[in-house]
Amino acid sequence: MDLMSKLGESKKSALISLLADEDESVFEAVRKEIISYGPKTSQWLSKFALDENPLIRHRTQEIIYHFEEQEADTIFHAFCLNQGDSFDLEEACWLLARTSYPRINPDGYSAILDDYAHDLMQQIDFGSETEGIVATINRFIFKNLGYRGNEEDFYAIENSYLNCVIDNRYGNPISLCIIYLLICRRLGLPVTGIGLPGHFLCRYQNPRQELYIDAFNLGRSLTKTDCIKYLKQSGYEFHESFLLPASPKRILLRICNNLHQIHQKEGNSEYTTRLQGYIIALSS
Repeated sequence: MDLMSKLGESKKSALISLLADEDESVFEAVRKEIISYGPKTSQWLSKFALDENPLIRHRTQEIIYHFEEQEADTIFHAFCLNQGDSFDLEEACWLLARTSYPRINPDGYSAILDDYAHDLMQQIDFGSETEGIVATINRFIFKNLGYRGNEEDFYAIENSYLNCVIDNRYGNPISLCIIYLLICRRLGLPVTGIGLPGHFLCRYQNPRQELYIDAFNLGRSLTKTDCIKYLKQSGYEFHESFLLPASPKRILLRICNNLHQIHQKEGNSEYTTRLQGYIIALSS
């Protein structure tokens, strides 16, 4: 018999009544007890999500949301454990996003990226030189769509979640590069992610030429020499391995590491613990 089935009607009524208590410490104690009965509690709580009492309504929804996050956490953690180096990066990003935004519609966001690619396809001359193709991509993403680096709040948690990046049209270097990659992937363009120490770039490479793209800085074009110069100025010794394409696993691990550092700095112990679990799973 599960814990939820042991709850009698009088106990349930008492717990709901206590959700209306304005004392936050009372709510925290009740919240902890309700959560201890497990995810099936959501079925019982759902009928109070539209209660006339705003405190009961809000707090019930908050507990249900916790269980939805918990389920998304379980799914994503299993994904991290069971993947090799290569997997669908887009799927991984949506699974990660659902651990903090469990009610998002990944198919809807993927459809937005599909639309981006369709519109961009009408503008690209696929027979032109690399510089021309990259200039068209940059104009579309950074001028027409308005994507940009979030310089005002570089360490904002939202910068790492793809749904937020699409909603807000800004992000950090790695999330903007992922937007760039996913659009180009839909068009079959030879773009990969390059995980430099301290920065993340895209690279457009064909048999004749390679060009590095700084998506955080509105698609600024860089040569290999520029990348080496950046590394030396940042205090890093150059290694050719720094310019190898990053695998989906390395990209996902880097996102999780970034989020872990931000949550740890902000004292969000629950999310810090979750992210530590993802990091361990991806590092195994």
